[in-house]
Amino acid sequence: MSDNTNSLVTGSVTIVGAGIIGLATGIELLRAGHKVQILDKEGVAAGASKGNAGHFATEQVFPLADPSMLPKLPGMLLDPLGPFRIQPAYFFKALPWFMRFLVNMLPGKRAHNGQAIKRLNQASIAALVELTDFCDCSELMILNGSLLVFEATSIEAVSKEYDHYAKAGVKVRLLTGDEVRQLEPCLSQTISHGLYFTHVGHTSDPYGLCKAFADKFVALGGELLIDEVSEIIASSIDEDKISLQLSSGESIRSEKLLIASGAWSKPFAKQLGYRVPLETERGYHLMMPQKSTLSRPVASYNRKFIITPMLDGTRLAGTVEFGGLQAPLVEARADCLFSHGKALLPELFADATAADGERWMGFRPSMPDSLPVLGRSEKHKNVFFSFGHQHLGLTWSGITAKLVSQEMSGKQTEIDLSDYRVDRFS
Repeated sequence: MSDNTNSLVTGSVTIVGAGIIGLATGIELLRAGHKVQILDKEGVAAGASKGNAGHFATEQVFPLADPSMLPKLPGMLLDPLGPFRIQPAYFFKALPWFMRFLVNMLPGKRAHNGQAIKRLNQASIAALVELTDFCDCSELMILNGSLLVFEATSIEAVSKEYDHYAKAGVKVRLLTGDEVRQLEPCLSQTISHGLYFTHVGHTSDPYGLCKAFADKFVALGGELLIDEVSEIIASSIDEDKISLQLSSGESIRSEKLLIASGAWSKPFAKQLGYRVPLETERGYHLMMPQKSTLSRPVASYNRKFIITPMLDGTRLAGTVEFGGLQAPLVEARADCLFSHGKALLPELFADATAADGERWMGFRPSMPDSLPVLGRSEKHKNVFFSFGHQHLGLTWSGITAKLVSQEMSGKQTEIDLSDYRVDRFS
């Protein structure tokens, strides 16, 4: 990857953002015959794409705006180490987003958003299988399902969760605790039941997957540049080229522009005339060096976190914290994942401590309706968007790359993009 841009660079498409969304889309655009360059202020997968839970979570068909959360919110928000937290200093800044979030709990909006999520989920695994095969990294996509496990939860509550997923069309099996341990013998005896999602998967190395995509992108003739965009100049719908001013003092002119900057996309959208209600969910993980015998991700219904077996250890991930892009990592929020991990994997972590793990925090770009922003700008014919994938960036990377590439190439998209348009909030 180049360290800077020393001269004017022109190309048919410039992508701002070298996370998994930008990389996957760059590959699809190259395959479609475009000349493509990807620009990022830090480099490949420096943000959420590097440290996510590695779960291809197609079972997550429900919008995050769930009315059942309402009675739980006060307790969740007051607990500094709880699974859902707003930093007190950030509360009023996040309030407008939460007002929109509450509106999306209305039954009609929730049903509409759920269908839009399903359309992407239903096509995502096939798109990723094809893309990882093309990028010669199919071994990093493991289609072995995932588990949601329950401790001290009544069979009535477990059955209700099962029915919730089954009625939504998710492929799921209800298991006893013993059946869960037949699949994953290392799990705790405290687990009484589980839901086995049979048609999902995971990657054992999210960063390695991004690196493989980056390598393929370059091998196909794509160009990766490190620099920060300070200003986008796109004056009208008739503008033939986009100008990007960079922090290095250089500029780039491009025929088409794709904003795929994740949590940093909001100011770019604003420069282009859109006020998008994008908020940052700060997600944490604790990467433990101990390697488990787990063969699939295991999420906890009661503890609200997920365990994923990785090539270099065991990743404990989860929690949602609203605190913006500037506040530092809160070590205790990463460390608290250890006690949950030890409860479910008591033998693996019998002699371990949280201090053995590597703490990480990344920024999930989330919209109040749980849908990404995809497709062409109505204000500029040569500007496109792909951001706001919330908890499903890894899952949706392949399918949204294909859809955005189809639209940028003037083709009919496989899925109608009207529900994901940037101007849906205006």
